Amino acid sequence: MKRRHFLGYGAAVTAASALPAWAQPGQLDLARFVTGFAAGGTSDTLCRRLAARMTGSYAKSVVVENRTGAGGQIAIQAMKNMAADGSWILQTPMSMLGIYPHIYRKLPYDPIKDLTPVSLGCVFDFGFAVGTAVPESVKTVPQFLDWVKRNPEKAAFGSPAAGSVPHFVGVLLGKSAGVDLRHIPYRGTQPAILDMMGGQLAAVSGPVGDFLPHLAGGKCRLLATTGSVRNKFVPSVSTLSEQGIKDMVFSEWFGLFLPPNASAEVVQRANASLRPALAGSDVVEGLAAMGLEATSSSPSELAARLKADYDRWGPIVKSIGFTADS
Repeated sequence: MKRRHFLGYGAAVTAASALPAWAQPGQLDLARFVTGFAAGGTSDTLCRRLAARMTGSYAKSVVVENRTGAGGQIAIQAMKNMAADGSWILQTPMSMLGIYPHIYRKLPYDPIKDLTPVSLGCVFDFGFAVGTAVPESVKTVPQFLDWVKRNPEKAAFGSPAAGSVPHFVGVLLGKSAGVDLRHIPYRGTQPAILDMMGGQLAAVSGPVGDFLPHLAGGKCRLLATTGSVRNKFVPSVSTLSEQGIKDMVFSEWFGLFLPPNASAEVVQRANASLRPALAGSDVVEGLAAMGLEATSSSPSELAARLKADYDRWGPIVKSIGFTADS
C-alpha cells in the first residue's frame, strides 16, 4: 500500500464527516452486519447488539452474517463486491487490516482500497497471565521473566493465534529480557487459558476480557495489562509500563466499514446511526461484560487510526521476523 492511498482516503472521509445528518429520504429495507468470526464471540456480540439498536431506524431490518474463515479474511474479501448503498457493513478487528498486510505475502484484499471507514466500534487492552505452573511468589511480568530464565524448560506462552497482537506481545516480552519465550498458538484464548489453569502451560497473552471470568478462582493470575493507563475492568493490575517494560503499550480496536466507493452521503448516514447505537446502555454494558469499551469515531478518525497502526506494526513485525506464509 502507498502512503498516498492513506492520505487521499483521509481527505475523502474528512469530507464525509463534515456533512449534515442524513434525513433518511429512503430507508433501507434490509441491512447486514458482516463479521468474519463465529456466533457467540466478541465480534459477533458487537454486531448483534448494534443490529438490534439500528433496526427500524437505519433499516427496516438489520441482521448479522457470520462469514467465517481464514482468520477474518473471507469477510473482508467479500465486501469488495457488495453494494455500496449502506446495506452491507463490515465489522473487523484492526489486526486484519493493520497487521495482516505485514505478515502475509498475498492478501485477497487491500485494506485501504477495498474498504470505506465509517466508525470505531470498541477498543480493548491485552493482558499477560500465569497459572498453576508458576509459583504464587511471581506477581509481576519481570518476576515471571526471571523465573523462566531459571526454568527454561517452562519458558512458553500461549496466544489465541499466530500473528495476533497477543502473540507479538509475548515475543517482545521475551526479547526485552533476553529470554527465548516459546510461542504456542491456540484456536482462541480460552483453550490456552484452560491449559494454563491446568498446569500444562506457564502463561497466556490475550485480551483482558478473556481472563475476567477466571480471575476469582486463583488459578489464573493477571500479571499486567498493555494499555497506556490501567484497564478500567481490572484497575488493581498494573501496566507493563508501570512495571518498567517500556515501549510496550498495545491495544486493539474493532472498526466498522462499508464497501469501496461508498458515497460521502452513505458514509455519513451509517456513521450518524452507529454513533448513538454505540452509546446505548445495553451496548456499553454488554461489551463491558466482555472487557470491551464501546467507542465511536468519525470516518476520518478511523482512517487516521488505521494508518497509524499500519505504520507502527510494519517495523515490529519485521523485527520479530514472523510471516504467516512460512
